[in-house]
Amino acid sequence: MGVPKFYRWLSERYPCLSEVITDAQIPEFDNLYLDMSGIIHNCSHPNDDDIHFRISEEQIINDIFKYIENLFNIIKPQKVFFMAVDGVAPRAKMNQQRARRFMSAKNADALIEKAKRAGERIPTVKRFDSNCITPATPNTLS
Repeated sequence: MGVPKFYRWLSERYPCLSEVITDAQIPEFDNLYLDMSGIIHNCSHPNDDDIHFRISEEQIINDIFKYIENLFNIIKPQKVFFMAVDGVAPRAKMNQQRARRFMSAKNADALIEKAKRAGERIPTVKRFDSNCITPATPNTLS
């Protein structure tokens, strides 16, 4: 979710936060804190609009590890490396997320049907279903 106007407040208070740096001038950091929600989302949904794109759960996990390792190697925290993984969302948010994901799946099905009518070849490998990462689904109960 996020805190409204927090980034604005933070960047006004600490202007060097938005400073552009090069690989040669990366400062030394004591701590690295990662919000895993964004990393997981980007690694599991890199290209939702491409009906030909397929990704396996194994590839998603490998991409997450590579992403984290890349960030760690760039920042090289001296003291703390912290990964924040969200717990179970409130019920209302779960319902909203689930509705959004099902709408996304419905839109993807419509795009696939449109592509089939246009004569495009669709991969036979099943698309990754992001509903499997919603809390209280069978995959999260094991």
